[in-house]
Amino acid sequence: MKKIAPKDIDKNVIKLIGQDWMLVTAGDQEKFNMMTASWGSMGYLWNKPVVMVFVRPQRYTFEFTEKKDEFTLSFFDEKYRHALNVCGSVSGRDVNKVQESGLTPYFTEAGNPAFEEATLVLECKKLYTDFLKEEAFLDKKIVDSQYGQKDFHKVYVAEIVHVWVKE
Repeated sequence: MKKIAPKDIDKNVIKLIGQDWMLVTAGDQEKFNMMTASWGSMGYLWNKPVVMVFVRPQRYTFEFTEKKDEFTLSFFDEKYRHALNVCGSVSGRDVNKVQESGLTPYFTEAGNPAFEEATLVLECKKLYTDFLKEEAFLDKKIVDSQYGQKDFHKVYVAEIVHVWVKE
């Protein structure tokens, strides 16, 4: 993997997150979990390159994102769609997602988990977190269609501190 500056990411972010998907991974060498996500954003906020990711509290990965200030986002070629489907359809509480997905974890210098098969890895440091609030939605149809059980996501705004691309 080659390290680049966040400003040099040359991917269509809407396609990257919304169609290609990503793994949100948090934890350390002793214990970590990952989840597939297709909701999020990438941009510039507070004079920093940032991502915004959304995690529901019932997801096992939520426990890990809460415990540490850092997490990674890993993006893959289409040939890893099955691995992303596995990581999005089973819980790390019940199965070994690494074994089931066939992905190969490695750890950054800061000790954050990522995957050798990824074409792009973002190492992120949390800057702001809060739960989405029903009363803040201006379009109430979103609440009805996405949050029927009132299980609102927690949003994590995080600085992109390191970026690696597959050479």
